[in-house]
Amino acid sequence: MTAPAHALTRGGALTIRELTVGYGGAPVLHRVGFDLAPGEVVALLGANGAGKTTLLRTLAGLVPAASGTVALDDRDLTTLRTEDRARRGLALVPDGQSVVAELTVDENLRLGALWRHRGAARERAVAGVYEMFEPLARRRTSAGHQLSGGERQMLALGRALVADPVLLALDEPSLGLAPLVVAHLMSTLRTAAAERGLTVLLAEQNVTSALSIADRGVVLDLGRVVADAPAAALAADETLRHAYLGF
Repeated sequence: MTAPAHALTRGGALTIRELTVGYGGAPVLHRVGFDLAPGEVVALLGANGAGKTTLLRTLAGLVPAASGTVALDDRDLTTLRTEDRARRGLALVPDGQSVVAELTVDENLRLGALWRHRGAARERAVAGVYEMFEPLARRRTSAGHQLSGGERQMLALGRALVADPVLLALDEPSLGLAPLVVAHLMSTLRTAAAERGLTVLLAEQNVTSALSIADRGVVLDLGRVVADAPAAALAADETLRHAYLGF
């Protein structure tokens, strides 16, 4: 895959090597390793319990690695705190939609931009999210708890994007959403990757949707990488689809 020209200068290259992670001494990830190129969209696939969420939480610094390394643009993140990884340009949108229910849409977005932008730059970042997600522009004074599920997911994604990350990791963003909303979110992710040079790691059980926008797919099974191939090749591999992807 050839990254967009602007992505080559913007950064976003992720390198995972020999990553082992466990809870209470029981390994969940076993020597996981793969790379993401700047501007690349990679679908992280696998059944429940495969280790997708653990991997994303480890990348964000929410779960410590037992061994192995994580690097972003050749800078080692492995022992950094979560907030320091965010400052390096890594943003995580966790499963469950990270929206502050008591704050308005506008307040949520400004909170997301707080440490990254000031003044006019923050206004431009927030305006860019409203342009990307028109439903949010119409609901900017509504509290988070007043939004539909699709609007909350748009807001969670918008909060991550206003911080201008170079790497965006998302955990099951389509969960519980209507098909039309899922299609819009996936299209927006693909557009953001192309226009911003944003690197995207997308953990999804909606395999068809994820592969439709991904350049590559990485398949986990019981904490191990069992496939790493172009999205079209994974979608066409009937044996692998039946064994690991459930379709």
